[in-house]
Amino acid sequence: MLPEIDWTRPWYDSVRPAFERLSFDGDLLAAFNAGASALGLHNASGRPMRFVAQDRLPEASAYEEFIGATGCVPTRENLHDFFNGLVWLTFPRIKRQLNALQAAQIAQAGVGKSRGPARDGATIFDENCALLVVRDSSVGRALVEALRAHHWHAALFDQRAAFGRDAQVWLFGHALMEKLVVPRKAITAHTWVVWAGDDFFALPADAQRGWIDEQVAADLAAGEMHTARFTPLQVLGVPGWCDGQDAAFYADTSVFRPRRA
Repeated sequence: MLPEIDWTRPWYDSVRPAFERLSFDGDLLAAFNAGASALGLHNASGRPMRFVAQDRLPEASAYEEFIGATGCVPTRENLHDFFNGLVWLTFPRIKRQLNALQAAQIAQAGVGKSRGPARDGATIFDENCALLVVRDSSVGRALVEALRAHHWHAALFDQRAAFGRDAQVWLFGHALMEKLVVPRKAITAHTWVVWAGDDFFALPADAQRGWIDEQVAADLAAGEMHTARFTPLQVLGVPGWCDGQDAAFYADTSVFRPRRA
């Protein structure tokens, strides 16, 4: 499955270093476990993180509940779980906090047909989130305001020079990464805005990953999780992430849809 991934694509920048650090000889679980051990990963209750075969998950247990209780991440040999493992090795604090939130919700409400708003939000974050790190400035605030208003041309075309300088997109959702193996213009992330000071943008990329991991995990621990925090962002619309991003590209209302009244 790995040859299907084009690692030159900018949307894989967030997890590419974790992949490059893997000692991969065909045994996915062994590679992930070596990576987890090297980083000293643990779950919210302090249990060491281990990647285990999917059949280790008991029939009566919810996936998130099992990770919270054991520190074991059931993992299949497919792209979905492969990217999930890379995200654990890249943003372990965020993943740990999401799992703690989901496990707490399951303990409180059980596993039913309805997940509830907090667990829904955590699941969306885990599967399909992109982290938009924005400089806390007038330019950054204008960019976020335009995105939330679905003023796509203003945000992504008129302000394209702000990306990289005043705003960065870091993919987090493993299902989102899986979809982007075969990129389509309509693939859309649930974007979580992270405000940053000038110091962040002067950091090297590895230090930026660490800052994001710590900051977002703290935000998740302190705030209420709900789906209203997300704003949509078409991944191939991120300036510089696709060829042909002229004005007509963003005028395609089948993808860049106006906000509903």
